[in-house]
Amino acid sequence: MADQSIAGAAGKVATAANGDRSARARAVILLLSLALALSIFLSLTSGASDASAVRVIRDWLTGAVPADAGLAARDQLIVYDIRMPRVLLGVLIGAALAVSGAVMQGLFRNPLADPGLIGVSAGSSLGAVAIIVLGTTWLAPVTLALGTLALPLAAFFGGLSVTLLLYAIATRHGRTSVATMLLAGLAIAALTMALTGILIFMADDRQLRDLTFWQLGSLAGATWPKIGTVGPVILLALATMPFLWRGLNALALGEATAGHLGIPVQRLKYTAIVGVSAAVGASVAVSGGIGFIGIVVPHLLRLAIGPDNRYLLPASAVLGASLLLIADAVARTVVAPAELPIGIVTAVAGAPFFLWILLRKRGIVDL
Repeated sequence: MADQSIAGAAGKVATAANGDRSARARAVILLLSLALALSIFLSLTSGASDASAVRVIRDWLTGAVPADAGLAARDQLIVYDIRMPRVLLGVLIGAALAVSGAVMQGLFRNPLADPGLIGVSAGSSLGAVAIIVLGTTWLAPVTLALGTLALPLAAFFGGLSVTLLLYAIATRHGRTSVATMLLAGLAIAALTMALTGILIFMADDRQLRDLTFWQLGSLAGATWPKIGTVGPVILLALATMPFLWRGLNALALGEATAGHLGIPVQRLKYTAIVGVSAAVGASVAVSGGIGFIGIVVPHLLRLAIGPDNRYLLPASAVLGASLLLIADAVARTVVAPAELPIGIVTAVAGAPFFLWILLRKRGIVDL
């Protein structure tokens, strides 16, 4: 009975302003799922190479022996070992960034909130830059021991370290202050960016090129071992965060009211922060900095299906994955055979939308 009353109160918060949009939300999620399937197909079939994913899949399903074994082997190499890991990583990262953005906006009760607010991205960047610049000198033993996994693991633990530090600063007497975490996150992000700047100043020309491409974001380094490293972390975070919908809905009334409704507010904060840190830290570890997905996707869906996190969180995962795959396809084809960093594509599309959100929130535009 208690759970039902909590769910009912949380649902009233989400639907009071605009009415029940459950039917529309389900229809939108179904359409977004179809769009994701189409995006996956287009990502597998597009690129600088003329490899045919359709032929590879047809031969695999039918068991037919291709007439040109050499061409078939090349196509299989490109599709299975290059495009498929890239597509799968794009789905995971797009979903992780979008869902993390929706959770942060619910936690801070602000549609302009972003996972970068708690400093995870800055901490991950510091860890990755440290490996790139110091991997052949001071951190050589780490690089030799971990091999190709040194960069993603360093980025992940950099983001995790910042999160643990922020949580220690913002938590007093068993309660975590969201406002303190926000302010401390801005300060620590500034500090980590300063340390990153020092490392960039120490880098040589080759390292600077690697740093520039990594910081702008890319899925070009997607491999099956990297997916095996960060995939379970992202999947676990994505599987956990949708269960926060009742608490996030109730939190829209304020922490005190949510507590009176029976929501364990402190546990909700802890779970949300850890989930976002794990998802974003693991994503940044393998893709670098990809911006605006976490802001644009939840806000766009909130306009379409309302603020009910029961539908907003899964819809954000599907739309975030689709948009990142589309951005990656654009990055791979617009200057083929070269490749744009995916962060440039998301910034070009996302920055104007972010400005529109800001101006609309301030009442300067009414569109």
